[in-house]
Amino acid sequence: MEKIYEGKTKNVFQNEAGKIVLQFKDDVTGVDGKFDPGANQVGLSIEGVGAKDLQMTAYFFKQLNAAGIPTHFISDQPESQAMTVEPAEVFGKGLEVITRYRAVGSFIRRYDAYVEEGQALDGYVEITIKDDAAGDPLITEDALVLLNIMTREEYQEVVALNRQIADRIKQELAAKGLELYDLKLEFGRRKSDGQIILIDEISGGNMRVYQDGRYIEPLELADFFK
Repeated sequence: MEKIYEGKTKNVFQNEAGKIVLQFKDDVTGVDGKFDPGANQVGLSIEGVGAKDLQMTAYFFKQLNAAGIPTHFISDQPESQAMTVEPAEVFGKGLEVITRYRAVGSFIRRYDAYVEEGQALDGYVEITIKDDAAGDPLITEDALVLLNIMTREEYQEVVALNRQIADRIKQELAAKGLELYDLKLEFGRRKSDGQIILIDEISGGNMRVYQDGRYIEPLELADFFK
């Protein structure tokens, strides 16, 4: 396999068949040694978190595929802490779609004069540009279209697909007595046909989940999805 990219939490390879292999690392995003899914730098390493993130990601992607929801997932390889996926093209240089059910993290830091921590947000969606140097800034629908990052129709499709997936994940967590506060997903165009699909991962590393007001750490959260 050829290594084509080293990310903050995953290494990316291309195999002999032209598919992409994502190998999960034990690094997580955070600030000052504390985990934060909204941070744009590696904050710490947690032994075993890569295997757990793969476990949870495979669980959800298999469910979504079975439900006919388009994703890049093909198969997982737990023994090598990796999964094989369809090649996809990101929008622009990469976007993150954030769904917020309660006010925490960067939302509080931005709007603390207007919102209380934990306040219900009814699945509010915002999109950020993946740009570490700029602090992953928010971008509006009009700006995405103006800058030719995506068309207005693609924006509407991404938001609708994101809502469908986020609500499914929220319901799955609720069935286990857990509450999803926020979730960060990524989408792209499948290279073979241009269809918009879910890419990247679905794990404790890109969501905040609570149980009876207590934050559930990523390693603990993954154990709900064996």
